[in-house]
Amino acid sequence: MTLPASTDALLAHFREQAAFCESLGSPFMAALCTAMARDIETGGPVAALTAHWPGDPRRDALSLRLAGYLHHCVLTGQAGDLAGVYPGADEHWTMARVWPVAAAWLTGNGAAARAFMASPPQTNEVRRSIALLPGFLDLAARLPGPMHLLELGASAGLNLNWDKFGYAAPGWSRAGSSGVVIDTDWQGAPPGHLDAPLAVASRAACDQNPINVSDPAAALRLKSYVWPDQPGRLARLDAAVALAVAAGTQVEKADAADWLTARLAARPETGLMVVYHSVFLQYPPADIRRDLIRTLHTEGAAATPERPLAWLCFEPAAFFQGPEQTGIGPNEFITYLKVWPGGGERRLLRSDGHVTHVSGL
Repeated sequence: MTLPASTDALLAHFREQAAFCESLGSPFMAALCTAMARDIETGGPVAALTAHWPGDPRRDALSLRLAGYLHHCVLTGQAGDLAGVYPGADEHWTMARVWPVAAAWLTGNGAAARAFMASPPQTNEVRRSIALLPGFLDLAARLPGPMHLLELGASAGLNLNWDKFGYAAPGWSRAGSSGVVIDTDWQGAPPGHLDAPLAVASRAACDQNPINVSDPAAALRLKSYVWPDQPGRLARLDAAVALAVAAGTQVEKADAADWLTARLAARPETGLMVVYHSVFLQYPPADIRRDLIRTLHTEGAAATPERPLAWLCFEPAAFFQGPEQTGIGPNEFITYLKVWPGGGERRLLRSDGHVTHVSGL
């Protein structure tokens, strides 16, 4: 039997999430999570909504579920009074004005809030493509020719279209063929091979619970998990969704290990196959992670110069940090690239989960 989360565990989670949001450039979300923690302490509507949560609030991202519900009500126009005090309408928002309205809304809509909170938050951070781009460019320069893409844990599949994005950072840029432009605080040398031609011949993706962004309701729910005081993220998501709809982007509903095995077994006789993912590996159980990595190494051992295989990912540093990399924090992420046959492995850069900055290793 799963015991409900304790009040101490709930408070620890909401306060930790407040600190994460502050560090990732969202003072609004930091203040909202702090206000929700205080509400738990004082027995308000958040206390009622979370009192019997049947699991680990941190693992379940409980604070983000509740914040996503409030943002969803703002975006759909259900909560007009709340929308009026949110960052999108009031650039001088204060939590002193926001929280009483939010608390009143939660008090009157507890059943709807619980229904929304039953599903885990899903995001599709398009900005993570700029952390993967150096690896793709390196592959295009070293192994020119058709490139076949397989993305794991792709959510809505927005990053399947990374080659159509434009990229702009201090000191360098690369033009795209769409309205999506990815920027970040890039520290250090620009990526190599910025002029390398990209010849994507095929693209496919899987997720256990894919989001079909051609459904406006699904796209709006995806947007509700983007933090309300980050207009750049919101605009990038809108542009990436429009591109995905226009391109007919699809994500297959499948478990990653079985899907990858089948896809690699049927891969084309020529051209580079790239298996990639971003902020995915912490979600599958440990045995599934082992199966995925075993499959990649097995298929890699059989790769040939005419049929090479690459593994490119942006994941928590704990998974890929090399022995020579020191001073990397527990919340940092690394871009890792491995190529078969004989291409070796490289760790290209590090950043945070939202890629608000990029620096070398």
